Amino acid sequence: MSEPEPSFDEYATDYASALEQGISVSGENKEYFARGRIAVLKKRLDAMGRSPRVVMDYGCGTGSATPYFFETLHPERVIGVDISSKSLQVARTAFPQRSASFHLFEDYKPCAEVDLAFCNGVFHHIPLKERAGAIDYVRRSLKPGGLFAFCENNPWNLGTHFVMSRIPFDRDAIKISIPEARRLLIAGGFEVLDVKSLFYFPRSLRFLRPLESALASLPLGTQYQILSRAPS
Repeated sequence: MSEPEPSFDEYATDYASALEQGISVSGENKEYFARGRIAVLKKRLDAMGRSPRVVMDYGCGTGSATPYFFETLHPERVIGVDISSKSLQVARTAFPQRSASFHLFEDYKPCAEVDLAFCNGVFHHIPLKERAGAIDYVRRSLKPGGLFAFCENNPWNLGTHFVMSRIPFDRDAIKISIPEARRLLIAGGFEVLDVKSLFYFPRSLRFLRPLESALASLPLGTQYQILSRAPS
């Protein structure tokens, strides 16, 4: 995979602060959203009777989602892959345990060992012509029938555009809508199981958050999560 712009090496040490610059308008921090995405995924996995032993974080960056995988999904191993060598160095320092490993894309060779692949906010940074190849990389990493949780920022939500405009590495990203993501996954051989919209209400309206599960089928949240399955 060739490197998208901007290079994430320059944000390796201050990625969190750059991200917080954008999402602070919601009244929440990055941990709130990271936990929320994985909590939604956990409910979906439980409903399917699936307990992944090996999880891949595709585009893991500095590995900030790693503790939430272990805390919520309880896998035996987490494999992080990314394009930024400096971000991976940060991840390895933060999570030195052998149950978590972090690799450049070109150094990890997909070998059908992963039960669940996860990505968040990665594909809007991948050039359009390279997205199919990225999907193929994930598919080849998964076991037959393995699952792929594809999370992205929803371009149909006006708040998404405002938040991304405040984050230096997101300003020029090419957003991907739910229909576009579905087509990409299906073209890559995945079966789309369902789609859920996430994060409707900022902290100031948190009393309305119990309604979010009922609104999950409407494509209007600030993010969405597509759960798909690799061929068996």
